[in-house]
Amino acid sequence: MSQRLVRFDWAMKNLLRNKANYDIVEGFLCALLEDNDLQVLEVLESEGNQDDENDKFNRVDVVVRDNLDRKILIEIQNTKESDYLFRMVYGTSKSISDSIESGDKYREIDKVISVSILYFDLGIGEDYLYYGQTEFKGLNTNEIINKNSEKVKRLIPKGAKYNGVEIFPEYYLIQVKKYQNVVKNAIDEWVYWFKNEKVAEGSNSKHIQKVAERLEVLKMNKAERKNYERFLEKLASEKDMVQTSQDEGYEKAQKELIPLLEQAEAKAEQERKEKERAEAKAEQERKEKEQERKEKERAEAKAKEALLKIEKMVIKLNQKGFSEKEIAEDLEISLQEVKKMLGK
Repeated sequence: MSQRLVRFDWAMKNLLRNKANYDIVEGFLCALLEDNDLQVLEVLESEGNQDDENDKFNRVDVVVRDNLDRKILIEIQNTKESDYLFRMVYGTSKSISDSIESGDKYREIDKVISVSILYFDLGIGEDYLYYGQTEFKGLNTNEIINKNSEKVKRLIPKGAKYNGVEIFPEYYLIQVKKYQNVVKNAIDEWVYWFKNEKVAEGSNSKHIQKVAERLEVLKMNKAERKNYERFLEKLASEKDMVQTSQDEGYEKAQKELIPLLEQAEAKAEQERKEKERAEAKAEQERKEKEQERKEKERAEAKAKEALLKIEKMVIKLNQKGFSEKEIAEDLEISLQEVKKMLGK
């Protein structure tokens, strides 16, 4: 049965001061970048490898330089941060801008790779591992130009470390909680450790067994174990403070927002009823107008029919020899109407 291992963030924070332990982060990067020839040459100064009593335990960051002269930023974030992607871009950009002095040639900037190991849901998809790079697309030809394009591989300016496309930063996002504990490849073996604090059986990626050999909690001396326990307590405390803050915010929102929501719902219900009454009134008025129109049409039709009968009688009486005056008097209509009906 596998023994419990220390967390990766604690290992990064406490073991990388010793060059003999570079192989642990080196093994992880070999698996992530799929390059077993990668070597970590040095650990650069960063927040994650400084001693500070007031240091935050919810974030550990380490900067290493490899044998290809790339600067690799590794950040482990334990608690949710809504602006995390913005900060990630800022950190990468700052690392690039700090790599040259004023007056230096731009072609001398560092190649930077950003690796984020996140113990919260970033909310960008269902996969646990994402990769991002800059590429250019022809708007007319749909041609894709990126760091792997043959056309740009040969275009390395004199004095530059990389070509003009390859120099753009690359990003890796690992969402630990979304990893499903299924080991299919080398990077899965490392993320299995991040999530479960033990090495998966059958793991054989570069240096993964050194993790099991060096990072067993039971193999720590008393001082190391005390330090590690303090780290876990601080980490749990900070997570609890975040959760408490969220709970308090939720309770406050309930107290302040629920009455407002109820008022809004009551107002919406009142407006709905008033709208229904207005629509019912409008419908009633429409029906009444329709009824008036039909009655008017029936009256006009009846009047037209009566007029037609009188006209027929006028013509008939005229044919029988009655005078126009006699017809008018007999039918009680004007002499003018009689003449009009007879076409005179």
